[in-house]
Amino acid sequence: MWVCSGSPLVAEICAGAGLDWLLIDAEHSPNGLEGILAQLQAVRGYPVTAVVRPPVNDAVIIKQYLDLGAQSLLIPMVHTADEAAAAVSATRYPPLGVRGVGSALARSARWNRIPDYLAHASETITVVVQIESAQAVDNVAEILAVDGIDAVFIGPSDLAASMGVLGQQEHPDVVAAVEHCINAAKAAGKPVGVNAFAEATARRYLAAGVDFILVGADVALLARGGEALAAKYVQAPGTGPTSSY
Repeated sequence: MWVCSGSPLVAEICAGAGLDWLLIDAEHSPNGLEGILAQLQAVRGYPVTAVVRPPVNDAVIIKQYLDLGAQSLLIPMVHTADEAAAAVSATRYPPLGVRGVGSALARSARWNRIPDYLAHASETITVVVQIESAQAVDNVAEILAVDGIDAVFIGPSDLAASMGVLGQQEHPDVVAAVEHCINAAKAAGKPVGVNAFAEATARRYLAAGVDFILVGADVALLARGGEALAAKYVQAPGTGPTSSY
């Protein structure tokens, strides 16, 4: 599930829920470096994989997230193989990439307590890129072929917008594009994930072979739960929560 609240306490509650993985999001959420660090620390003691999404595919931001101790990154808005290669390069030290060297000062190397961290750091990092535009769908095979790309994740919301059907994640053309990317990932032998809050959609994509999926968000659960209480105890008959994502 998504962790969008920016709260380490909420992140820890989510981490203990029995889910497989959490996405600590900084693209659409109020998460700065200190907040991401606190959330990584809060979930560390639980058997859940923490994935962090930066706001942009930027080498400086990626460097900072890695130094905080993030090991799995979901890079948004990757449209081409060159952009995918840039994301990988940002996670590798020279000569394989452009990651700045500061491990002696960073949580990632436990402040220089991990032997040979510089030589082996890339072995502990997972790079997932987000396919969320018609252009990216067209280029998905080339993106998957980039050395160092470990998986792709499909974002139907932005994909629908780029295809001219804003807000229509269930549009047949969007579904077809998602399934095309799933098939491309399977052909490339790499894991593929997708965002799907509606259970029927999630079940369909699971049946189509996705390997990991986002099916909810902390803030959405709180909003819908609060609306349900209001509808039960406060709101007048005939009114209720508004439709939502």
